[in-house]
Amino acid sequence: MHPMVKPALRRAWRERQTVQFGVTPAHAVTVGPVDTATGTLLELLDGTRGLPLLRDEARAMGLPDGQVDTLVKRLTAAGLLDDPEAGGPTADALRKRAGSLDRLRPDLASLSIVYPEPGGGIRRLAGRRAMRVQVRGAGRVGATVAALLSAAGVGRVEVLDGGCTEPWDVAPGGLPAEAVGERRDTAARQLVRRSAPDRPPRADRGATSAAGAEPALSLIVVCPRDGLAAYAPDPAAADDWITTGTPHLYAGVVESTGVVGPLVLPGGTACAGCLELGRADRDPSWRRLLAQWRSGGRRSPVPACDITLATAVAGMAAAHAVSFLDGELPASTGARWEAALPLLDWQSERITPHLDCACSADGKSEREHTSGFGPSHETMAG
Repeated sequence: MHPMVKPALRRAWRERQTVQFGVTPAHAVTVGPVDTATGTLLELLDGTRGLPLLRDEARAMGLPDGQVDTLVKRLTAAGLLDDPEAGGPTADALRKRAGSLDRLRPDLASLSIVYPEPGGGIRRLAGRRAMRVQVRGAGRVGATVAALLSAAGVGRVEVLDGGCTEPWDVAPGGLPAEAVGERRDTAARQLVRRSAPDRPPRADRGATSAAGAEPALSLIVVCPRDGLAAYAPDPAAADDWITTGTPHLYAGVVESTGVVGPLVLPGGTACAGCLELGRADRDPSWRRLLAQWRSGGRRSPVPACDITLATAVAGMAAAHAVSFLDGELPASTGARWEAALPLLDWQSERITPHLDCACSADGKSEREHTSGFGPSHETMAG
């Protein structure tokens, strides 16, 4: 081990014998009492020395045997130590790709804070390179989500959409103005390629060709250009994903409202069918309204989609997706986050599995349906 105090955490002395690592309450850790000798040892924990050399330097400073080991154990337990050589073979392979790692160093620094164990950050960053994610939709939200996932180190990001890029598809971080007139899927592939810090691992491409089939999808992010399909997703469109157990996350902008979620874990959380049935329970007119909206009658040829709101939704959706790929269950799991212009007050609503839905989500013994969107019937009438 080559102990290194995590450089991403800002260090400051609260008083003479107490050190605080980190600024915000979410990750800040206070250590004390810290005497002068221990403070000197902290300066030596920079990842350039192994434990034997650190022990030798401690003895040269007149410190008792065991002081280094005690400090290292203490800081490791507090989640404050990293090891620049930890993380296993995939992390070692990433370290050898210096150009790629340099692009991802801010992400690595962030991951080192989130995951306390030494090498935990780079292990997850390296793990992203083996992931395959599909983004459905290449509009203002979808293309930006795809670019962000690629830039975050996800090895394979595929974008599915039809038609050609329109001027209103262009967005900072998404499809560029030069793509207008090109096929959306082609322009999105080029965007993903430009955004990637590195090419996907060779082993993945070789395994794919040898097996004759694509590797399994880690996640599908559904970002339709018409945000209605994210706000009120068609359950039939997700049948195959439910059957194959493929996780999927909905995100989009409808009119002037942004939505992120739910992240559906088939067999574990509520699905699009649960969402639709729950809304129909609360609003007897919902199915009639939905049928008219989906039919396309009186629909504007250019759906409303504020560029700043679309970018916020894309960023939030991509962050939730990456959190899931790193092994977490983000706040969109079985829930929807929603915000409307102009106040942008993000609110979360839990979506409960519905007893009448054909999916096998857990929790169907509960009759309560807690997802609620928009005004009640009484409010609308008033």
